[in-house]
Amino acid sequence: MKIFSAAQIRACDAYTIHAKPISSRDLMEKASSKCVEWISGHLPKDTLFVVLCGAGNNGGDGFAVARLLHIAGFGVKAFLVRFSNELSPDCQSNLTRLRAIDRELTGIIEPETFISDIPQHIVVIDAILGTGLSRPAGGWLANFITHINQLPNRKIAIDIPSGLPADIIPDADSAIVKVQDTLSFQFYKRSFLHPESGIFAGNIHILDIGLDKTFINGTYTQYKTIDQEAINAIYKPRHPYSHKGTYGSVLLAGGSYGKMGAMVLCTRAASKAGAGLVTSLIPGCGYTILQSSAPEAMCRTNGSNTLEKIDGWEEAAAVGIGPGMGTDSSSANALAAFIDAYKKPFVVDADGLNIIASQPELLAKLPQGTIITPHPKEFSRLFGTNTNSMIQVDHARIQAMRYNINIVLKGHHTAVITTEGECWYNMTGNAGMAKGGAGDVLTGIITGLLAQGYEPHFAAMLGVYLHGLAGDLAARELSQESMLAGDIIEFLGKAFLTLQA
Repeated sequence: MKIFSAAQIRACDAYTIHAKPISSRDLMEKASSKCVEWISGHLPKDTLFVVLCGAGNNGGDGFAVARLLHIAGFGVKAFLVRFSNELSPDCQSNLTRLRAIDRELTGIIEPETFISDIPQHIVVIDAILGTGLSRPAGGWLANFITHINQLPNRKIAIDIPSGLPADIIPDADSAIVKVQDTLSFQFYKRSFLHPESGIFAGNIHILDIGLDKTFINGTYTQYKTIDQEAINAIYKPRHPYSHKGTYGSVLLAGGSYGKMGAMVLCTRAASKAGAGLVTSLIPGCGYTILQSSAPEAMCRTNGSNTLEKIDGWEEAAAVGIGPGMGTDSSSANALAAFIDAYKKPFVVDADGLNIIASQPELLAKLPQGTIITPHPKEFSRLFGTNTNSMIQVDHARIQAMRYNINIVLKGHHTAVITTEGECWYNMTGNAGMAKGGAGDVLTGIITGLLAQGYEPHFAAMLGVYLHGLAGDLAARELSQESMLAGDIIEFLGKAFLTLQA
């Protein structure tokens, strides 16, 4: 799914109104109907609502939602939050239509006043400010939003929480309504997908309101989501007459004394991801551990407690380096020598990235299409710090194009940045995956997919999607608290089955 900016969304609305043709009021009615449809399917029929409406089109959505909820049999009252004396035409129209049914269904909240005595069981619907927000809420309105956030009631936002910009991370002291659910029209907003701002939006529910497909398909954006539709276009089922050579051989290099578990996880993940043959290159101290923990893989050693060289890659279809590797001089020299000799894309993670951060000249030597998988702190060591996660993603786009590499910037919505600067936000995964070893599993999955012939950026996209999906399946059965990195591997099979279905 494409992620459009607020300006692109407004242009899409305008194009749809012209091309259908459909009036702006009828388009608002369709969007509001979709909201009420979602509410009717998720909340009991005896739920009571207070709808807070601003003076713009988001307020018009709110008044339309209130009217449709009333018609559907819900108890509802809508309030105009009068921070402006001028209502947009569609807002005024829907306020008038609601009053025509019963004036008692509406009220006005005047400046410098607040609402009180709302019983806790009443659901508050936020339709005060929409994507047309041009500056942070201030003055009384900011205080009003703070007051709303202090209410214990469940809150639902129409399209976007009031005060939250669509395209940037807001200042930390911005007044933003914090909701449990956001009913967003047609598209994700980028601010939903970053931790500093996404926390306000709660669970995101994308409602298709029928915006024009010609405009959507013909309008370019660098930002998209890795969802089921995108993965269906990437995934390649196995051929019935294939053999293990068809699916490539993997060489994984890493491990050191005390960190051999990282290589066990990485090795098992590469095998579970479908690679034909997996070989792990580790120091001698880990031989027994790996052979007993991953018997399906082959094992080669050099060095005692850390690797002294990375060799045997000539016949490998894909190489992954870094998990548990350590950063001492022998490991650093081994990685530097490998980068000088190897000319195909490979996967580098963890201590491999830390070594490159300490020798930044290695960045320019990485083969075209190489996949690096940093978490935010590792990214900062490589490329410098940024003031927020959205700026960091855009910085990653610059670095991916500069060095002609793919960057998997890990997080709640891991961003896969391609060599062309496209940013794909992953939509699978959960907080239960915030455990040691989960990154090692991801490295193994991506390397295993790379060995099977997937283009590097497709291997990264499919890898993060499967990794997150397996994590979701594990959390569903084991809980987010109790699931471990190894459980992600165990649920990879079920994740693949969802693709095949």
